[in-house]
Amino acid sequence: MDNLTFKLIPRGEQKSGYDWLNIDCEDARVGRVRCTIDDRTLTIYSINIFPEFEKQGYAKATINLFKEHFDTIIADRVRYTAIGFWKKMGFVDQHDGTFVYGKSLTLENMERGEVSHRLNTGQVSKRMESF
Repeated sequence: MDNLTFKLIPRGEQKSGYDWLNIDCEDARVGRVRCTIDDRTLTIYSINIFPEFEKQGYAKATINLFKEHFDTIIADRVRYTAIGFWKKMGFVDQHDGTFVYGKSLTLENMERGEVSHRLNTGQVSKRMESF
């Protein structure tokens, strides 16, 4: 897992609405991420680890690496079968099909409703209210 690398294929380069990240480990392509990168926010629409590399920790290692480089990560339209994965990774269910992770956002303030995700813009906002 130490040799996990990513090759970004920006949306403009491929005339797509998405950025793509190829996930490589040493000389093997182990998966791909379909996402959008907007400054310090990463929205993940799908993370696919190829079948021959599943259950080897590549998805977990990928998300942990993303946590080091982005302030906010949004997992958009999470499949029912993947909910456990996102919860284990520290993401909080927004009850609209999305799960959010934020460095400066604690689980406690997310569960109190301080964080909301706007589906149409893909942005996370933090309400500034005192308690």
